[in-house]
Amino acid sequence: MDNLKITLFQGYLFWENIDKNLQNITLRLSSIREKTNLIVLPEMFNTGFSMNAAELAEPMGGKTMNWMHQITQDYNCVITGSLIIKEGDKYYNRLIWMRPDGSYEYYDKRHLFALGKEHQTYTAGTKKLIVDLNGWKICPMICYDLRFPVWLRNVGGEYDLLLIVANWPERRALHWRTLIPARAVENQAYVIGLNRIGHDGNEVYHSGDSTCIDPNGNVVYYKRDEEDVYTFSVIADEVKKTRRALPFLKDADEFNII
Repeated sequence: MDNLKITLFQGYLFWENIDKNLQNITLRLSSIREKTNLIVLPEMFNTGFSMNAAELAEPMGGKTMNWMHQITQDYNCVITGSLIIKEGDKYYNRLIWMRPDGSYEYYDKRHLFALGKEHQTYTAGTKKLIVDLNGWKICPMICYDLRFPVWLRNVGGEYDLLLIVANWPERRALHWRTLIPARAVENQAYVIGLNRIGHDGNEVYHSGDSTCIDPNGNVVYYKRDEEDVYTFSVIADEVKKTRRALPFLKDADEFNII
């Protein structure tokens, strides 16, 4: 596998305004001046973390997914982030992994944030997603999933990079900053946590604190309280060297999640 260039958008999200968010993100991404392999957007990047699914949900292949496909073509890279999707009579907080050729995969958030009544609106997912990008195995997750290490466990070294997209409130930022390095060290993988900034429609403040941590717990990137579009590399040899020197994953407990 080769080194991977990743661009993070830590930005303000306009509350429940799909068109304005897509326009703003398009504008912010125009600052990219180098080749990137992956653009990462926050959880519910086109609405903010809203329970107003009946008004905001889109079908698969709707406006926002078409926009994502256009961005992948403009930058010749993959783009990912979550949005509100309706299928049948159910709503999902669904992460879309969109490729330039228009093919995509998705992950439905498994752990719904009961404190925010997310479970009363959305249906939980049941399947983990592992995607391949330039030889990297990437496991994308959504926000509250970060708190559940069993679900995120790197069973048999199935992934090299764990990716968390979020709307994580500043009042619990210490938890965010603590759990991300823990997940990196225990899973011997890079972990990227990408969060939004600013107040949402419920006056909850988000400080960003977006970060990338390498498999040894070192900080590759960190940004707080300001909008940022930043491109950096994750290093393939760092994963390989760590696992060769410290072959801890082979000693992990075997288990199945029902």
